[in-house]
Amino acid sequence: MSSGYTTSSNVAQLRESATIAVSQRARALKAEGRQVIDLGAGEPDFDTPEFIRRAAQRALDEGATRYTAVEGILPLRQAIADITNETNACEPITPGEVVVTTGSKQALFNACFALFGADDEVLVPTPAWTSYYEMVDLARANPIPVMGSVSRGFKVTADDLEHHATDRTRGVMLNSPCNPTGSVYTASELSELVRQAAERRWWVISDEIYRRIAYDGPATGVLSVAKHRDRIVTIDGMAKSFAMTGWRIGWAIASAPVARTLTALQSHTTSNATTVAQHGALEGLRQREMAEAAIAAMVNEYRRRRDAALDILQGPGAPGVVPPDGAFYLFIDVRDTSPDADDAGSVFARRLLEEKGVAVVPGAAFQAPGWIRLSYAAALAEVVEGVRRIVALRKEMLRPDQGDA
Repeated sequence: MSSGYTTSSNVAQLRESATIAVSQRARALKAEGRQVIDLGAGEPDFDTPEFIRRAAQRALDEGATRYTAVEGILPLRQAIADITNETNACEPITPGEVVVTTGSKQALFNACFALFGADDEVLVPTPAWTSYYEMVDLARANPIPVMGSVSRGFKVTADDLEHHATDRTRGVMLNSPCNPTGSVYTASELSELVRQAAERRWWVISDEIYRRIAYDGPATGVLSVAKHRDRIVTIDGMAKSFAMTGWRIGWAIASAPVARTLTALQSHTTSNATTVAQHGALEGLRQREMAEAAIAAMVNEYRRRRDAALDILQGPGAPGVVPPDGAFYLFIDVRDTSPDADDAGSVFARRLLEEKGVAVVPGAAFQAPGWIRLSYAAALAEVVEGVRRIVALRKEMLRPDQGDA
């Protein structure tokens, strides 16, 4: 008998997060006793640095258990503003222009919901993190995928954006280093996009959560190349570079009027981010020397894993890959393993998990269905073995007309 339950039109088209679904399936197989190498999750495998954990424990003992201001405690917002101003090329940022959120995901959603509405179009350089498209949809706007060239690591140009722009275009979502490709925009490339957006009066939402995980030094941020920031919202947080995913501390930086709107929206959804987590984050930003050492150690290990994986993927019979300059992902081309390129990544990922015991995310989650995403935020031995199994499966599935390319 039907319950008669129906969802509202607000969520009628909403899809489950593909990245979370892969991790759940991997955990389920492990619970059944299967040996699974999980290279699907975009989560650092390191512990949160001890000095941050100890600071949170002290804060808890001192009573950091009550509500804070919706936008976060002032010392944390001041620390975020101070650090950002070190590379900021436009108007100085004040604590009143910082809104602390429950992870960077909430900051992104708040920005989309506050800035975009029905019939607006938002340009999304593609492939891109799966939640961008859903967040824009939830704002009742239309995400417009803009596919970059493979030869450029999928990075888009101003011409690419212009080709997809219409009179309904209201904004662009940027992400560097990029999830899922690991590509990093140079200062000149980013400057070109920011200048174009300013000329066209588009909003820029710049997701910089992986900025510190880059292999030639921190990636360039939008605010370091912008002349004005009145139509820019930058998003960052503690999850990736500080290995603090479960703490759920992110933030948005925006002009004062936009920051007030984001705060008002948040006041009716989650209110403040977890109080004790804010104090832990504050310690992470205040203790610069210890933080830099911890981040450097993690980045060096990510580099070691990346290089080991690339050594295998550059061998004979290996699939094509985007060499990443940041984040901790490999985006791998498996289009030649299926006669249907639009289903190749999903078929490959499914067989890889069921037959080889390796979990990756199919590229369809990122609007690139012929690809798969591998996370090397896992032990080196698991990354190496997982990549070897990918190469082995690719050889088994290779279409006859492709030979051993």
